[in-house]
Amino acid sequence: MSVILVNDQDSIRTLTLNRPDKRNALNDELVAALKSALRGADDSVRAIVIRGAGKDFCSGADLSSIQKIATASFDENVEDARVLAELFELIREVKVPVIAAVHGRALAGGCGLATACDLVVATETARFGYPEVKIGFVPAMVTAILRRNLGEKKSFELLTQGFEYSAGEAHALGLVNQVFAEEAFEAEVQKYAAIYSRVSRAAVGLTKRLLYSIDGQPFADALASGAQINAKARMTDDCKQGIARFLEK
Repeated sequence: MSVILVNDQDSIRTLTLNRPDKRNALNDELVAALKSALRGADDSVRAIVIRGAGKDFCSGADLSSIQKIATASFDENVEDARVLAELFELIREVKVPVIAAVHGRALAGGCGLATACDLVVATETARFGYPEVKIGFVPAMVTAILRRNLGEKKSFELLTQGFEYSAGEAHALGLVNQVFAEEAFEAEVQKYAAIYSRVSRAAVGLTKRLLYSIDGQPFADALASGAQINAKARMTDDCKQGIARFLEK
């Protein structure tokens, strides 16, 4: 049984974490398959949706992975952590929007995976949280992402108190873009993702690259980066064709 199910509908690729009996817990096989599926998206894909099979989005690391952590050396643990860090980096490198569609629970590494996506949508009953501190662990890689989304005080609270929070609370914090009713979730996710089939793929990809590259840059440097991306956008076929259509009106 494949641990990742790939479904292409129109221009939307849906990647389903397919370990429902393990609440889609992350292990080396699942992370590797997810990386491969992300890299495999061709130019016909306008957006990628990541969802979970069964009752939950993703419950974090599976038991075997946690057991491996407990007995590994420092260098082995560094290498193991890099595997997940590479996934988070890859999500930002993919040219199209990556959307986490969260139902049930997204906890620990599963919450990190959702947070690492460009956009997050959730059911009204979805739950999020970083409970790692309860077993003496640190949600370390996601800290780099969470801190870019939130201020220090709220980031510190979420990362160090280990409590679960609702989709509504996540939406209020800006960690979830849209909250949809449970019964309409799949249709609403597809509708939301399909927005990217109606806008320029090149422009979205360049915007994504710019948004993430200017983080932490001085204002003048960010403007300079913007000028470079602006010029690149003007040279794309999408822009040239869009201008031609505009002038024809």
